[in-house]
Amino acid sequence: MRFIRMSLASVTNDIAQLEQLISQSMIQQRFGFSRQLSQIKKRFKHKQPVDQSIEKLLIQVVASCERAQKRGVSLSTITYDDSLPISQKRDDISNAIRDHQVVVIAGETGSGKTTQIPKICLELGLAQYGLIAHTQPRRIAARSVSQRIAQELNVNLGEEVGYQIRFNDQSNEQTLVKLMTDGILLAETQHDRFLNKYQTIIIDEAHERSLNIDFLMGYLKQLLPKRPDLKVIITSATIDVERFSKHFNDAPVIQVSGRTFPVETRYRPLIDLDEEGEEREGEL
Repeated sequence: MRFIRMSLASVTNDIAQLEQLISQSMIQQRFGFSRQLSQIKKRFKHKQPVDQSIEKLLIQVVASCERAQKRGVSLSTITYDDSLPISQKRDDISNAIRDHQVVVIAGETGSGKTTQIPKICLELGLAQYGLIAHTQPRRIAARSVSQRIAQELNVNLGEEVGYQIRFNDQSNEQTLVKLMTDGILLAETQHDRFLNKYQTIIIDEAHERSLNIDFLMGYLKQLLPKRPDLKVIITSATIDVERFSKHFNDAPVIQVSGRTFPVETRYRPLIDLDEEGEEREGEL
């Protein structure tokens, strides 16, 4: 009887350890791990052997935890451009993201929200157990923004920072921030209903209100209660901000000022002379 009690105690401890480790594994694998653990508990309850199953699951979970711990270790110190208006609100944004599941950030053009918010999320550890998805309305924006963020983080494009557009996926298992079109993220919901690959989702330029963006807004609202570990950040110009906030149950709104640049206007004459000195119509 003593041996049986010791064995039961050992299995109970192993199950408790697995539950703790699963919470530190990659989000994409947690559901599968939890399902296997539930099966082990049922077999244990019916006094069936579970030693080999526990050992096999433990190896998988530990490997996932080790993968999570290695994510981002190669990143150097994250720096910010103090000339960008969003840098003045960095602490407020960081606190809001940490304390709320959904945050709406309103920033005018030139505020720096597109390139700096992913770095704030990285500092908060929001790519430790899954990707940061950062959507853009257009493919060219997804490519150019990913290049800029990779440059600011001093990493190679396609590694810690990558992008995915139609027929082109420049990312790998080490990717922390992944730029993509909103259509790509919407398409992923067809085979991953809970978007378990992602720990954070940034919907950028939400004020453009395309069909893809509107569908994503509706999908994310019903997904959030099922994914309490998921962070969602909505960025927009200064229009429709309150509407976005109400849609996500009065999510906090942070206003960031914009930055203007001098613009010089030059006019080309309608009538110009060609090389032979004859008049010709200017090209507008």
